[in-house]
Amino acid sequence: MRETVGVIIVSFNTCALLRECLASLRGCGLPLRTLVVDNGSRDGSQAMVRAEFSEVDLIEPGRNLGFGAANNLGLRQLYGGQPAHAGPALLLNSDTVVHPGAIEALADFLAQHPRVGVVGPRLLNPDGSLQHAAFRFPTLSLTALDLFPPGEALPGRLYGSWWHGRYAQEIAGAAPFPIDHPLGACMLVRAEALAEVGGFDEDFFMYAEEVELCHRIRAAGWSIWQQPAAQVTHVGGASTSQLRSQMQIALWESRLRLFRKRYPRRALAAHRALLRVGMLRAALLAWAAFARRQISRRDLRERLYTCGRIAQLR
Repeated sequence: MRETVGVIIVSFNTCALLRECLASLRGCGLPLRTLVVDNGSRDGSQAMVRAEFSEVDLIEPGRNLGFGAANNLGLRQLYGGQPAHAGPALLLNSDTVVHPGAIEALADFLAQHPRVGVVGPRLLNPDGSLQHAAFRFPTLSLTALDLFPPGEALPGRLYGSWWHGRYAQEIAGAAPFPIDHPLGACMLVRAEALAEVGGFDEDFFMYAEEVELCHRIRAAGWSIWQQPAAQVTHVGGASTSQLRSQMQIALWESRLRLFRKRYPRRALAAHRALLRVGMLRAALLAWAAFARRQISRRDLRERLYTCGRIAQLR
């Protein structure tokens, strides 16, 4: 009998998308134990899960714990303190649709490669186009390219390149390939790897938590791969777009925290310097857009507030 795959879905005000996600899991041929951790939704998500998906365990902490802490809560419920003696955990966003055979392909890959700790699928946009889901660990070049986008401030050919943290194999072929980390929207994690390194670092409320986890998994000697035979559609930003300014601040706060925890001091100092210059550029662009009447005064205030908060991050 094949191992049961635990599925943990963290949800925040994504009722309609969560319904599609849960429905897509019913096509899986493997035994699943699915847990939804609801981070204080106010859109009827909890009632929908109870009414339509009796096979799902609903966990309601009563507030927004953040992505990492909510996943850890689900992992504790799933494993009960014994992850090394259980099946893998599929960490899945609520704004995904799992294609037929995807979970099977991921689980088979783990079973066939005993030193692989994490495997991610090929992600697709809702229109069927490729969504990048295989990344190198953040570098100063990635920081620079995010703040000074290729095609705007830097040469456009750098977009999607090695310098931008991407893998050519993701576009070029269908064979599995090793990566530094997948996008956290969908990743199957071996129970033994979690038992060795622990769960998510709860200092990260949102963003970069899967990167930090993969840092520890790689440091412990496990490898991380993408299996393109597994395909998952990912809408992206369904929860975070509800609080755009706050999430922009949270993104750079988490990136800074990652550099502080996992990188040398010189890299941290350079990252901070790039961030301040990048926010100055963003503020000037906001003023220019306002002068051309492309954005409202309210939008200008929000952008300047966001830039100021990010520039002050320590």
